[in-house]
Amino acid sequence: MPIERANRELLLKVARASIERGLGAAKPEPVPSGEWPDALNEWRATFTTLKIDGVLRGCRGAIEASRPLIEDVWQNAWASAYDDPRFPPVTADELRRLETSISVLSPLEPIEAHSEAELLAQLEPGVDGLVLRCGERRVTFLPSVWQMLPEPTAFLTQLKVKGGWSAGYWSTDFAAYRYRAEIFPEY
Repeated sequence: MPIERANRELLLKVARASIERGLGAAKPEPVPSGEWPDALNEWRATFTTLKIDGVLRGCRGAIEASRPLIEDVWQNAWASAYDDPRFPPVTADELRRLETSISVLSPLEPIEAHSEAELLAQLEPGVDGLVLRCGERRVTFLPSVWQMLPEPTAFLTQLKVKGGWSAGYWSTDFAAYRYRAEIFPEY
């Protein structure tokens, strides 16, 4: 179900508030109490992506819903700024330069594929987010990654590498799932 414009704007303000109020904190504050629209209390999975001058500065989230949308955005915004292991915490000087976007994910949909070729044939480039799972490892690329890796083979190869598998690795134990994302930037 699409997020209404007013709720998008509210979620972006909540993300910004979480980041600003979380500066220097060891963990995020609780979500401010208030009367949130019903749509923001639905359980949805989200990612918050931060960039500075178009370059990734942090991205955290979950691929499966585990809490209300408003809380998920609040927590993931803080984690993107201060708890992404790839980056040092955002500094006060960086706050005003942050470009924030939120991705609200659809539920996961299993993809029946017994080979890499079968999986590639079922992907919709530019639209599908992809999760690969094998054993205890699970890895995902958001649909926005297609902008950097528009060719399906490269998209899948880099996802496998991200997950710690070799580029050419394929196992009959792989499980694949697709999802869609409604993405909206701060500006």
